[in-house]
Amino acid sequence: MGNFVFSPFIVPVAGCVVGIVAIICGIWLEGHKRRIKSEERIAMISRGVPLAEIEKMLGVGDEEKPPVKDPLRSLGNARRAGIVLVSVGVGLILFFLVLTEILHVREVLSGAAAGLIPLAIGVGFFIDYNLQKRELSRFGLEVGAESPGSTLHR
Repeated sequence: MGNFVFSPFIVPVAGCVVGIVAIICGIWLEGHKRRIKSEERIAMISRGVPLAEIEKMLGVGDEEKPPVKDPLRSLGNARRAGIVLVSVGVGLILFFLVLTEILHVREVLSGAAAGLIPLAIGVGFFIDYNLQKRELSRFGLEVGAESPGSTLHR
């Protein structure tokens, strides 16, 4: 056991364990909240509290359902993420190209490959943006070209 504590694997293993424990605790806490809320409702109903008053005090019970997402917000988020990631990718590639030119060391060019990752992900976000626009137009909603993401035209 003493050798494991001083091994180089203790930090990554501990990091993974902390992450797993945090996820499990979050899931357990959410279930615990729901159970407590259900018990409170049952106790109030058994005491004869009217349903309208229970809903006023504890809520309707629809808060477990995720809110309806705004399609324009999703569209704008995809576009914004695409712009940021493509910019980061191009910036990394340019940085390593310039660094290679300054240092005159060809091996530094391998760092430019790291810029291809955010660049590819950003292109994926642009593809997602165009697919979302196409889906909106199928439902009869057109995104205005003069001010992208700001208004819907029917």
